[in-house]
This record gives sequence, C-alpha cells and structure tokens, in this order.
Amino acid sequence: MPAASTCSPPMRRRHASSGSIWGAIVVMWGWSSGAPDLTFRQASCRRRAYRGTRCAPPPARPAATGPVRRTDGTVPRIGVMHDLLIRGGWVVDGSGDERRRADVAVDAGRISAIGPDLDGDAATVLDADGRAVCPGFVDVHTHYDAQVFWDGTLSPSPLHGVTTVIGGNCGFTIAPLSDDPADGEYLMRMLSRVEGMPLESLREGVPWDWRTTAEYLDAVDPLLGINAGFKVGHSALRRVVLGEAATEREATDDEVAAMAGLLRDGLAAGAMGFSSTWSTTHNDTEGRPVPSRHASRDEVLALCAVLYDFPGTSLEMLAAAGGPVDDESQALLCDMSLAAGGRQVNWNVMQVTANNVDECRQKLAASDYAAERGGRVVALTIPMVIAARLSLASGFVLDAIPGWAEVMFLPPEEKKRVLADPAERRRLDGLAQSDHPLRRLANWGTMTIFDTVAPENDGFVGRTVADIAAELGCDPFDALLDVALADDLLTSFGRADAPASREDWQARVDVWRDGRAVIGASDAGAHLDLLATFNYPTRVLAEPVRQHGLLPFEEAIHRMTAVQADLYGLVGRGRLAEGAHADVILVDEDVVDSDPVSLRADLPGGAARLYAGASGIDDVLVAGVPVVADGALTDHRPGRVLRSGTDSR
Repeated sequence: MPAASTCSPPMRRRHASSGSIWGAIVVMWGWSSGAPDLTFRQASCRRRAYRGTRCAPPPARPAATGPVRRTDGTVPRIGVMHDLLIRGGWVVDGSGDERRRADVAVDAGRISAIGPDLDGDAATVLDADGRAVCPGFVDVHTHYDAQVFWDGTLSPSPLHGVTTVIGGNCGFTIAPLSDDPADGEYLMRMLSRVEGMPLESLREGVPWDWRTTAEYLDAVDPLLGINAGFKVGHSALRRVVLGEAATEREATDDEVAAMAGLLRDGLAAGAMGFSSTWSTTHNDTEGRPVPSRHASRDEVLALCAVLYDFPGTSLEMLAAAGGPVDDESQALLCDMSLAAGGRQVNWNVMQVTANNVDECRQKLAASDYAAERGGRVVALTIPMVIAARLSLASGFVLDAIPGWAEVMFLPPEEKKRVLADPAERRRLDGLAQSDHPLRRLANWGTMTIFDTVAPENDGFVGRTVADIAAELGCDPFDALLDVALADDLLTSFGRADAPASREDWQARVDVWRDGRAVIGASDAGAHLDLLATFNYPTRVLAEPVRQHGLLPFEEAIHRMTAVQADLYGLVGRGRLAEGAHADVILVDEDVVDSDPVSLRADLPGGAARLYAGASGIDDVLVAGVPVVADGALTDHRPGRVLRSGTDSR
C-alpha cells in the first residue's frame, strides 16, 4: 500500500461542486441502404461491396503478439498472402510524424508490415489512393455501458472514426449488482436522470442478469463492434453495499472495506479503474444526491488506494464546476492520484474559447499542483462549445431553475397538465425571471427550435421562439410551451451553436498542445436528446485543421489517438506500427466532416436520440475487419473488452 497522501489535511465532504457536462452548459449559456461499389477488392469477388456479411473477411486466426514472422524470425514481404492489404494511401501513423506513402498489411488482426509497394497479395485489398491511413480515434470519456446491449456498434461513434472507447465514467456504472432487484431498479432510474438515458430503453434493452463486474464484462465482450474498456463506478459500489442507505449517509469502516473488496474484484477481472462524482447536479429521480455524493473524503481515497496493486488502471473524478477551481478540489484530485500510487486522474469537462483563456489557465494549475507533489492530474477538454438541446420531457438543466424541480420531476401526463395551465405558466415564468444564476436561460425568445415531432410543428424547426411567438400572436414562453405540448414535450430547443471563431480555435489548439490537457469528454452514450458531442473527431478535422489551417493534419491525428492511448496505457493502440492492433481508418481530408445532427427514434421503447453520420471517413477497421464500409455500419463485431493489466499497463 502507498504511504498516506500529503497534499493537504483532511477536508469536509464536498456537496457544493458542479458537474462536468452541467458545468460546461453553464459556460455555454454564459452563467458563472443499397451500397455503391466500394474500394475493397477481394480475390473471390473483385470490386464487390464489402458490407454486412457479403464478401466476409477470412476466419480469424489465433491472436498475434507481433508482426507475422517466418520460422527464422524474419518478416515475410515477398509473395505472401496477407489477410488484408491497404494499398497506396498516405500513412499518418499517430506519432505526429510527417505522412508517408506506404502500404499496410494486416494479418490475424494486427499490422504485419508497413512500407512502400509491399510485395505479395491479400485475401482482401483496400485501395487507399488519395486517402490518409490513420489509427482509429480513442474516446476516453463515454457512457456506452448500457447501449452496448442493444447496439453493439456503439453508434454513432465509429462513423466518426472512433475504434476505442472508455466507459464507466462519473461513478455511474451498471455493475456490480446485488441480488436485490431494487438495486438494479435504482441504478436504472439514476441513469435515466443523471445521464439522460431513457428509462424505457434501459428496461427493454438491458438484461440486468449479472452480479459482478467480471460477469458484466464477459456479457459485453461478444457484442462489441469497436473496443471498449470500463471502469467501476462509485455509486454502484455504494448501492450494493449500503442499499437504500447509500443515499442517506457516509459509510462505516466495514462498509468501505466491503466496497474496496468489490472494486478489487472488478479490477482483477480487468476493469480499467475507478470513477466517482461529487457534482451537485448529479441527483437521482427523487431529487436526492447520487450515492457517491454521500461519501467522505477518506472513503474516496480508500477506494483509490485499491488501484495501487493493479497496473494499467486510472481514475476519473468530477470534483468542481467544469474543473478544479478551488484549493479543496485541487487537493482532492492530487490525493486521489497519490493514494493510487501516482496513477493519472482525469477530470472533465473544460471548454475553451478566446474569452476564457485566463480561467483555463487557473483550472490547468491543478495539474501543476499534483505534479509538484508526485501525482498526475489531467484535464479533459471537448473541442467545441457544447450546444445543449434542452427538453421539457427530460427537464435536465431546467430543473435547476429555482422552483422548477417539482414540476420537472412530475410524471409525464401530470407535467403536461401543469404546463398547460395558464396560472402555472405565469408562476414558472416568474420564477425563471427572478434573480438567480440561471436567469439568462429565461430569455425564451432567443431560443431556437432544433427538433419537433408533431407534423404541425414542422415549420418551426430552425426558427427562434420569438419569431414563432410573433406568428402565433402570443408571449414567447407560451409559444415555447404550446409547441412542446404538441410534441408530448419532446421538442428540443436551446441556443443555436454559433460558429467558433478562428481565435476560439487557436485558443483550443494552444490548450491541446499543453501537456496538462487531453482532447476527450464526448459523453457519447449519455444525454441522448441533449448533447451531440460524439462527433468531435470529424469536427476537429473539418474546422481547425482544414478550414482554419491552425493544426497540421498529422498533429490532429496524434492528439486524438496516441495521446489518449498513452494516457490510459493502452497496448498496441493509438498508432500504426508493426505488431499493433489493426484499428485503422481511411480519411478523405478534403471532405471529412460531421453530417448535420438530428433526432432519430431508434432506441428500445421508441425513444429518440441525437445522431449524425459523417463524410470523408468511409472505411473503419477494427482488428482489420470493417465496422464501417462506404460510410455505413456493418454487421461485424470484431471489437473486444479491453482489460487492465493485459490491454493496458
């Protein structure tokens, strides 16, 4: 065990911080099928579409541990038959080095050779002429823990070039579970609130038939199209050990020891680490703080200390509003790292614009504080300003307006009745217009309608509420509620995402080049009708790289692949090299971009989510098998659960 950490004296339990995405939204608002021919060529079906199960890849061989070699140890280069040969592309290997014209050979799921004009042939040849051949992107902050059971592709992330994700963040996981069905029910309801996952989707789409983290990981493993690692969440641990008391009090020493034992079992099974939150916006469906918010500082550090014995593990914590802005938060993050033997702890989310550079410097100082004491703290920063799509159905963020929570937590039919009552409308608007930190949210007329459901509302999409109110001859707040009620409250609205300026992008590039911050924090798989930040890789390649010329393409690839893989100690990922896993994407630099974001009702139970495809990333390979071909998802599932100590170190 490590020595006791010494960053600071013991401190009180903190319940006055603000959470990652919510904190980011605060910043945003200014508060404190037929497919055409593809470029695949197979020996048995030249120029045919390589999609779904057509022209299926060769059967997988046993996993390789490095480059395919002859018995004398040399790498075969002449006259060989590879599983896959990617020909004629510009290899951008993730190191940040300049591109080079080269072929890439793949055998048994790994890269077996990289070089110009490789001799030999392959069962499958992919023509990459004119495209960049890059490692797949690594997204280190997602919430795909539940979605994997109804959508093993983890869409839409792979459409944007993502081949590896890390889940189990913010302390919110669905393992371990106890034998009491009430605990699983609680976690479902909690996730529906704090992470915006529709309750009906969690009920219908997730089996909930495991108990341990090991059983959960084994259940997920065969479902994956891309690779995924998962942490163990603090709130799940507390619920298993304390039951209903998890949201009522601190844990006893025996209870902390029991949680530590469960965490140890999870890490031994390959969980990637431990996550927690003290964010005051993380409340369950009853309006109570989630279980981890009732933990003492000593409890958090005792659980972090379990990681000391498990190489390849790390920590994630939400300790303050958008980042560590005070001494207590800095000290907590530092002590967490020290308790775990210097493992990295990352926090989120930091948004950067030309107007908040000084604030970002202050937040990044948490890394300096930890480094001076032997710890490691890293900020996760999302590349674009988060444009939240609010909804009266979920009530997320809106419930933070003083006096609104009691209405936002009502059952749907009762909520609609209240919102249709003229007197209640005046009361709610009056509360929103009062003097409080979220006052600017109540400028209803400035809101833009993003998505509607009812046919009669089609003409309102893309228009401001003020414009709609003028047409309807009513007050903006009444206009917004009338539109929402016609949509069963499913209307999404908010401030339109104004294009970032060149100065904004320059400020972000400067932060990305700072060793104290890493691109990440997409929250993909969560806040499904609120946020659409899953597309950050294509946005980066389109805007600061191509449009503004502020970041070389090679550097951008490096900062979304190798940097994240190194942060988590992922073995053989994030770079294209002989022996590395063949997680490869082909990028057309001239057109790569995200498609427009829109609502898509494809979740279990009929719920909707925000979704966007991409342009310019037509081919995405995981272990050399296409998970995206011609820009569309395939039926292949070559992904795997990444396990600490084996896949990370």
